[in-house]
Amino acid sequence: MSVAFVTGGSGFVGRALISYLVARGHEVRALARSGKAAETVRAAGATQVVEGDLRGGDAVLNSMKGSDVVYHAAAFTQDWGDEDEAWEVTVRGTENMLELARQAGVKRFVHVGTEAVLVDGDPIVMADERKPLPKRPIGIYPRTKAEAERRVLRANDPKSQPPFETIVTRPRFIWGKGDTTLLPKLIEGANAGVLRWVGGGTYLTSTCHIDNVCEGLVKAAEHGRPGEVYFLTDGKPVEFRWMISSLLESQGVTPPSKTIPYWLARTLSRSSDAVWRAFHLSGRPPLPYGSFLLVGHEVTVDDTKARKELGYEGSVSIEAGLREMQQNA
Repeated sequence: MSVAFVTGGSGFVGRALISYLVARGHEVRALARSGKAAETVRAAGATQVVEGDLRGGDAVLNSMKGSDVVYHAAAFTQDWGDEDEAWEVTVRGTENMLELARQAGVKRFVHVGTEAVLVDGDPIVMADERKPLPKRPIGIYPRTKAEAERRVLRANDPKSQPPFETIVTRPRFIWGKGDTTLLPKLIEGANAGVLRWVGGGTYLTSTCHIDNVCEGLVKAAEHGRPGEVYFLTDGKPVEFRWMISSLLESQGVTPPSKTIPYWLARTLSRSSDAVWRAFHLSGRPPLPYGSFLLVGHEVTVDDTKARKELGYEGSVSIEAGLREMQQNA
């Protein structure tokens, strides 16, 4: 039995990962930033919970000691807001967890990354891990996640004593039962009648079911090469409109029928960002530009490397995942 330490355990990925690990006989320790978060990670199966945050501290360090792997899922996940706060949580928080893991003698550190680090304004078409990061990805979330990823890879030091090995995973479009991130926003937008298909929505997207994300994370911890990056997907890309419609229909929600031209959606997204910043408007723009670039045109990635090197299978098909969601609607 291995011992895993999980950050971000009360989020969609973290909860699922804790349950996945426990079901396979692993002991799980988790970081929780509040009493409510602590209850969530305990319910998911964590056997030890340390209340704290990404600033670290002795309690977090002591809980990490004896762990075989740290799975770092915590981040500032909003697509709009205070970039200084996002930097503090995502970048500084990652640096803190890396340093504590090293001090605790943890051998492996698996980072939950994202394809969003590649956002540069153009469609992302079957990108693999050789595609370089833009100097400045577009959007708060892509920028801070890219900086966190750089720090994770720089921290890799397999020749140190004890060795400290870091690995990055990049799941694309995480979905599935228990989604508290994407699906509620889609349902709200569909019910309010504000969702539109950009250019008809017929472009392709890669996806990754939550169980496949967990599989990939664990296999990265077990078989990943130190200092490497691995994309994770469900396999063959699917049409974006079909996927979103299927998710909504699984919850008994009628998908939208209206469309908006690509050029107009892109222009409105960019201009709204500028207006919100110039006038310091409260809330977020209808669709921040960084998010538009992740949903408004093709974003597909190639997970061949994970399948070859990790033995990753992505064993939950899209069809099976949708059936499960229908049963739990």
